[in-house]
Amino acid sequence: MSLTADQMELREEDVRKHYDAAVALLDGFDHTPRIAKGKNAPTPERSAGLGTRRRFRSTTPGLVTRSTARPEGVHLVERVESVDGDDPLISPLQANALHDLRRAVAIALAIGETFSEASGLGDLKRDNLAGSLGADRKVEFSELLTAEALAVLHVFANATAFLLAPHVGEVSIEVGEVQEVLTDNAQLALHGALWELDQDIAALVSEEVRLVPCICAFAEQLMEKVALRAQTAGRLAAFANASWRVEADDLTINGFSPARAAKGSTLTMTFKKPNEVVGNHIAKYQAMRLSKMLMAYDFDRKLNPFAELGGFIFTFMGDGKPGTGKTTLIQMMAGLINEYCQVAGYPFRYQNLSTDNIDSYQGKSGQNAKAFINNIIDPMVIGFGTIDDIDQLAGKRGDRQSSAGQLEITAVLMESFAGANTVVRGSCTFGMFSNYPENVDDALRQRAGARFLVDGPQTREDYIDILALLMGKNHDIPLGDHELFEAQAIQKAVAASFESHSRPHEEGLLNVFDRVHDQIGELDTIAKLGTYLKAIQQADERFTGRAIKNITDAVKVRAMDFELPDEWMEDPELFLFQPYERKKDMISALRVPITVEMVIQEINRYADSEFRYADKSDEVAIEAMVRDFGRQEEAKRRYLEGKG
Repeated sequence: MSLTADQMELREEDVRKHYDAAVALLDGFDHTPRIAKGKNAPTPERSAGLGTRRRFRSTTPGLVTRSTARPEGVHLVERVESVDGDDPLISPLQANALHDLRRAVAIALAIGETFSEASGLGDLKRDNLAGSLGADRKVEFSELLTAEALAVLHVFANATAFLLAPHVGEVSIEVGEVQEVLTDNAQLALHGALWELDQDIAALVSEEVRLVPCICAFAEQLMEKVALRAQTAGRLAAFANASWRVEADDLTINGFSPARAAKGSTLTMTFKKPNEVVGNHIAKYQAMRLSKMLMAYDFDRKLNPFAELGGFIFTFMGDGKPGTGKTTLIQMMAGLINEYCQVAGYPFRYQNLSTDNIDSYQGKSGQNAKAFINNIIDPMVIGFGTIDDIDQLAGKRGDRQSSAGQLEITAVLMESFAGANTVVRGSCTFGMFSNYPENVDDALRQRAGARFLVDGPQTREDYIDILALLMGKNHDIPLGDHELFEAQAIQKAVAASFESHSRPHEEGLLNVFDRVHDQIGELDTIAKLGTYLKAIQQADERFTGRAIKNITDAVKVRAMDFELPDEWMEDPELFLFQPYERKKDMISALRVPITVEMVIQEINRYADSEFRYADKSDEVAIEAMVRDFGRQEEAKRRYLEGKG
């Protein structure tokens, strides 16, 4: 992949010149821990006259073959070579681990050198070495050394996790929080990190298959700790706002963002075709359009024209009664995106966040949710993330029945979907699904930019269609007087569904609509529409400014009320492989004007859902209180009878 305009090339010669220093670090150095405590791991007994190194050693030019460190020092090469017991030969897996660690250290040192020159730290180092560093610059010197240490540590961890990702396998290892994060200078920072990695391998790697998972788990924890530390450190702009490309490894370093290998996930789900989704006309239509919208993403610009033009759905919520087709909708959308990506040669990644990700270990649930988010928002893949049964997964704040793990997931999702650092590139979308959306935290629910009412088959025609579909062909029962799937003609059905929202569906909202309409007449100006919105807010205080943003976003989506032609998906040269600006012009040409009818319909669609949730939520709370009162009365009756 070619460099983008905002990337710098990290030349191969600039990386390889640090190989000797990297090998020296891996082979042996002394380190006395300053923060962490050593793990109680078995260490090989050393005795004079008996070597502990392998009989066969690599003869690669430049490789250090003899350690000058004291026996109690850190010897990562020896540690890695010893994980398979007494085998005198190094295995391919061990060789991969050592080569990738050397490569990661060298890349980190190269980035550190680049940062040093770009930030002015190089000049300060030279002045300090010459004894000419002024007292007025010592604070700046110290801060820049800390910044360089953080940059080098993060790049080392980032590159390690990226390079070793293909070799992780199915084993999962918990290494716990990384503690020995030292920021005096880059060299000491690497010493601390490699010392702690050596400790983890010694304590947790009892067999060779656990080696790479342990190293990768450590790298992920180190990245997270360093990124957190960097939030309060200064003078990091030269690293945090920069991007480097390491072409030989297909690795892109974007500040403190984790790099992910551009690999799609292997999907094992059963895909559904659009004609197999009966009813759910608006939800099906929007899912089909969103699938094509994702394909407009430009990997070079790392931006989607739909995101720039204002018609992209980053998050949506699908709600409906059990059995109305939420899973089928997910299968349809994932199948469409997967098919389009295969035609275009794009990597596609699908992942579902389920209740299995709730963990009793403090902080682990939040880590699982963050890993899920990072996996999907990777700008090098087309991503589709789903959160099924979100009412069970994410806790409702203030609800005493919500576990700490559920509340951790809620916090991560809220920050990721509409936080200060949320960037919508248009490479991915997240769908939240629930049978009981009234049990979802209000603030999290409002972070769903679009609402898909998944209400299943509704009409007589829908029920005939779904019966014929599920019966299959292994029967001789005649169809009868019916045009099969005529009612599922998407454009006609969607137009009717949108038209039905010209008036609200929920009784509470309908009362508000009629009252405002009687007072000010037709809602045909911005002022009158705003009056209607204020009346809704007075009826439901949860109808806030975020609701207005979601409605206007939905209106902009309606302005993009067209499907990208199927031939654009079938022949990538027609659209998908066009330059970014050309794609944006092609999309702009298809836009339709925003009308008053569109705005009213989207206000009603969104407000209907909020009133529906509120009514259900209140009714559930009332029923629970009635049951509690009934139990109290029964308990009191039995108590008095017992005393009598």
